[in-house]
Amino acid sequence: MTPPTGVTSSTRPAAANGVYSSTPTRAPKQDMDSEVFMNLLVTQLRNQDPSSPMDTNQMISQTTQLATMEKLTSMDKTATENFSLQMRTAAAAMIGQSISWEDKDGTAHTGVADSVSFASGVPAVKVGELSVPLDVISGIINSGTTAP
Repeated sequence: MTPPTGVTSSTRPAAANGVYSSTPTRAPKQDMDSEVFMNLLVTQLRNQDPSSPMDTNQMISQTTQLATMEKLTSMDKTATENFSLQMRTAAAAMIGQSISWEDKDGTAHTGVADSVSFASGVPAVKVGELSVPLDVISGIINSGTTAP
């Protein structure tokens, strides 16, 4: 049997062509976290010279920096989640309202928001068959009705 056009094959065994030739390795971590820090600290303590031990102030400083970094990372994640929730809430509040926006050509449009889609990163307000991303909406006109 011949391989399809553009596909090459080899008669070498799998072990010889690299599929199973090496043991699987874990991908290196991309972010510094407490686990990496603790491993580094333990390694440093194991390999330190007993006649000149690690400075306690330096260890406390490094631990404080790690805790600060973890809190900042947590705050960043929380802020991102809050912003996403705020966009969803704002988009949902537009249902039934008359909205205005400009398309890519700069033409101004208005229409009544029928529904909202949260399928992508930025919520999109549906006006008829059109899907208008929240970040291009330039105005909201109150239709005079209020939700119960």
